[in-house]
Amino acid sequence: MAHVIATIDEGKSMNGSTWWRRPVFIVPVGLATIGAIVVALVAFQPWRLFIDVTVNEELPSATSSSQADGAAPSNREAAESLEITDSPSTNETTTPSPTPEPTPERVIDAEGTFISHEHPTAGKARIITLEDGSRILRLVGLDTDNGPDLKVWLAAAPVIEGREGWFVFDDDEYLDLGPLKGNKGNQNYPIPAEADITDLTSVTIWCDRFSVSFGAAELVAA
Repeated sequence: MAHVIATIDEGKSMNGSTWWRRPVFIVPVGLATIGAIVVALVAFQPWRLFIDVTVNEELPSATSSSQADGAAPSNREAAESLEITDSPSTNETTTPSPTPEPTPERVIDAEGTFISHEHPTAGKARIITLEDGSRILRLVGLDTDNGPDLKVWLAAAPVIEGREGWFVFDDDEYLDLGPLKGNKGNQNYPIPAEADITDLTSVTIWCDRFSVSFGAAELVAA
């Protein structure tokens, strides 16, 4: 609703008659403009483009963490505990020690290189199976722009270069791995154990607020 401000100034004309200033009507266009600017700033958060957040995480070591938590000993430790320590008699045959089984290693299941979509994006994405069988998505050397409400998605949509590839990732199946920890660095994103990612062959840095991909990588089986 427009507001009316009436300003009345009384004065005298040259012939001595009284004159009145016409009421002034002010429409709060300025207030509406300021409100629209504030809403736009909250939605777009343009200052984020000038603020880099670097997160560098080590590749998880399931073996060391399980030992620290008091979990069962590793295969090698269990094997060593079975070794015969008693001295055999002269007539007894020495029982050979069991051969320790190899400790499971980290395995890169799939890997891809980021391409740029709405914002310049570089780095690699890897699906890694850890020693305990758990899986993570690891972003290596990520370098993209910061922005509002950025998420990390595994998706079934194809990675398409150019503007045509900006908006396709929410059109099909996807798995949200959570907010992007930082727009630069090396980062780990756990994949739920029950998740079937067989058909999820791409990764996107997804701006959930505006439904657009900052950058994406096609995952190729290693």
